[in-house]
Amino acid sequence: MMYPYITLYDETEIVHSHIINEDDVEKVLVHFERPTADGFKSARCELPTYKWLYNEGFSDDEITFFEEFLQNNAHLLYKYARSGGVKIA
Repeated sequence: MMYPYITLYDETEIVHSHIINEDDVEKVLVHFERPTADGFKSARCELPTYKWLYNEGFSDDEITFFEEFLQNNAHLLYKYARSGGVKIA
């Protein structure tokens, strides 16, 4: 299950998974997707290792930005992954 987290100014949608317990480690998958003229750019990162599972179309600079974003938001992504996503009125 993926939960919406935020839409950035450039239309990048960021969603996250529920908590995934694997080998006694709590993981969260974070997916980035942005529309383009030909479809979408997309990438997925695994927390807490910050390992990129794939990247289809994002530049190195964009991935660097996403890594900084993840470092600043990882605690919130884990919080919302535990509670079933962001609760919006």
